[in-house]
Amino acid sequence: MTSITSLHRLVAAIGATTLILSGCSTASNTATTIAPATPAVVEVTALDYAYSGLPTEVKAGTTFTLVNTSDTELHEFVAVRLANDDTRTAADIVGLPPEELGALFANVSTVLLAAPASNEVIPAVGDGTLTEPGRYVIVCAIPTGADPQEYLTAAATSEGPPSVDGGPPHFVQGMYGEVTVTE
Repeated sequence: MTSITSLHRLVAAIGATTLILSGCSTASNTATTIAPATPAVVEVTALDYAYSGLPTEVKAGTTFTLVNTSDTELHEFVAVRLANDDTRTAADIVGLPPEELGALFANVSTVLLAAPASNEVIPAVGDGTLTEPGRYVIVCAIPTGADPQEYLTAAATSEGPPSVDGGPPHFVQGMYGEVTVTE
């Protein structure tokens, strides 16, 4: 199934060659609206194959942090800005054929936060701050079941996303969401 592997590589390569850690979570995706008067810090929890605490709306300049509650999986928070005229839902987007999804993600700026089971977040691309107003799809593209230490070791010497054993990306398991950034 070349498409899933290629897609994971495209999504992980969005930021550059510094993808060090990543992972995803499950549980239900819990959405709330947070629109403070000034930019805030929003803590999102990565469960096995879902995000908890992911708001539906934030002000530009809001910084996200990621807490990983998994005992076994790496998790990541990849924020990809969508085109202004893109009206598809996050579910529609993650359901695209891998080639279309890869093309969509390859041409946009991202924020990537990664967290191993130890919860020590590493800002692999950006610092977690979303500054540009618009809609963002949030995904975790770590292969399901990938060995965390193998992934981290491979990432340390990789010129791009590491090639490790594992199943489909976590977003296939439901680890995705959407955030609108307002001015």
